Amino acid sequence: MTYIKPRFHHPQLPVNKLGYTKKEYEGVVSTLCSGCGHDSISAAIVQACFEMNIQPHKVAKLSGIGCSSKTPAYFLSNSHGFNSVHGRMPSVATGAVLANRDLIYLGVSGDGDSASIGMGQFVHAIRRNLNMTYIVMNNGCYGLTKGQDSATADTGSINKSGMANPYQNIDLAGLALELGASFVARSFSGDKSQLIPLIKAAMSHHGFALIDVVSPCVTFNNNTGSTKSYDYVRHHMEAVGEFDYVPYESEIKVEYNEGEMIKVDMHDGSKIYLQKLGQDWDPFNRYSALNKLNESRVTGELLTGLIYLNENSRDLHDMNGTVPQPLNSLSETDLCPGSAVLEMINDEHR
Repeated sequence: MTYIKPRFHHPQLPVNKLGYTKKEYEGVVSTLCSGCGHDSISAAIVQACFEMNIQPHKVAKLSGIGCSSKTPAYFLSNSHGFNSVHGRMPSVATGAVLANRDLIYLGVSGDGDSASIGMGQFVHAIRRNLNMTYIVMNNGCYGLTKGQDSATADTGSINKSGMANPYQNIDLAGLALELGASFVARSFSGDKSQLIPLIKAAMSHHGFALIDVVSPCVTFNNNTGSTKSYDYVRHHMEAVGEFDYVPYESEIKVEYNEGEMIKVDMHDGSKIYLQKLGQDWDPFNRYSALNKLNESRVTGELLTGLIYLNENSRDLHDMNGTVPQPLNSLSETDLCPGSAVLEMINDEHR
């Protein structure tokens, strides 16, 4: 059996503005379980990058350990990639973002990788507002070690062995809001009409963009009683709004039904159109977003969509005042300006 996709393709496949077909954004054949939600997320990433006309070599994809962290092999095979140790992907991302700010950073993690062993790394990536898209493939279990409950498994959720989880769960979207994340969203792997525009917007956002994607594990956590199963999520989703992303290159043609519509101008000229369904929620107010999340927990609903966005986000480079060019391109002359400059700096402290 081969895991390499054939190179030939239909000569009339659609191409984007770069002249690329979707094949240029794909990877090797997935070895995940058939029906795994993670494969749907990989397909959404492929579609989003294809439609945004992103050059694959301008993307750096980073991951840790787990089923989710295998997925970078299944998309953007022509991109840079680094598979780190368990829970340490944010540290690698921090170094990479500081070294080369010209790349588009896409981090892929899981609920175990981010909410357990990597929690300390996760919170500091948010605090520093790394300019990256951080996708958590959240299935509420440890799929590589036979399906034990993870830290995001809801209290009372039934695992495949029939045991109810007695512990309080960690809500990564709520935690990100509390820590000051500048872009927070949640989606479902089976809802590509919502997930693809969210990925586009996250990749265009200037700062840390979290998308917590509920992605059912078909082998260990898709049973009756699981709150991360396909059936449960489909019956308990509550979308905060209808969402669309329009890149700055395209003519803007967006139609909506009656209702309040919000237009958000992104830093790169692209736009987000958001029709509010929850009238008691303001996507630009962190406290309003937190209240909406808390209300959904009480009712047992899964809040999806763009939950919060900071339009005036300042990323790590902005806060540190680094130079516009990538640090890895600075020459010795740039880094060592000479004894006269050193003397001037010393004089300032005398």
